[in-house]
Amino acid sequence: MDYLSRGSAPFSDELWGKIDEAVITSARRVLVGRRFLNLYGPLGPTVPGVFIDDLRVKKEDEEDGEIATSSARKYKELPIIKADFTLSWRDLELAGGVYPVDLSAAHEAATKAATAEDRLIFFGSEKLGIDGLLTVKGSARMKRGDWSVGENAFTDVSQAVLALTDAGFTGRLALIVSPNLYAAMQRLQPGTGRLESERVADLVGGRLYTTPVLGRDRAVLVVSEPHTMDLAVGVDFSVAYLELKDLNHVLRVMETALPRIKRPDAVVVFE
Repeated sequence: MDYLSRGSAPFSDELWGKIDEAVITSARRVLVGRRFLNLYGPLGPTVPGVFIDDLRVKKEDEEDGEIATSSARKYKELPIIKADFTLSWRDLELAGGVYPVDLSAAHEAATKAATAEDRLIFFGSEKLGIDGLLTVKGSARMKRGDWSVGENAFTDVSQAVLALTDAGFTGRLALIVSPNLYAAMQRLQPGTGRLESERVADLVGGRLYTTPVLGRDRAVLVVSEPHTMDLAVGVDFSVAYLELKDLNHVLRVMETALPRIKRPDAVVVFE
């Protein structure tokens, strides 16, 4: 079954290839969560949801003796992340001549969808019952100093790394910060000849990231191993054909994805 309905579009394979390239290129430029989270999948369009295990809980809830259910496991539907765009019939007619096809709308839609994925990873969705890195219950919370002065950023991150180590966590670390905090760390530390951001990055194996999705004054440190968290993906970034409307072609950038936080205590949120 052609669930993307591409067969309904009067597009050549060459044009579809250009659309796909535009979408993937723009999405990769935006996506930050995928730079440190492991991917579980793609599982395909036939998978409607996945299980999320809370690895802190090991017991089973027994009912009536012979019937048992796991209190450490819950099932969640893979939400659809989408953004629509339109290709003008005039632009496509021009593209048949000397003009290249203008795919600005496809780039914009891919940017919106990628931003929505990162927003889901970091903030989840209260309405849909999805936990994000900054909102999940059970994460550690640490007071953040003024990262624009002294060695506050280095000191705060050092303490957070030590707290995760003392809690028994090992493996890859990643620090994600708001753009204004990242900018605040772009200054030389006296006596070191190094930027504060470089020293902080050393603490997390070079995995220091920034994204405008976080807004201002937010930072989160995570242990990004497959047993602590991942991103479940059903359908990866794809382009579907929706309809012909007013002679123009309406398409959709879409994916199905869900952040799975299996160890909330592997997250440190700076407040």
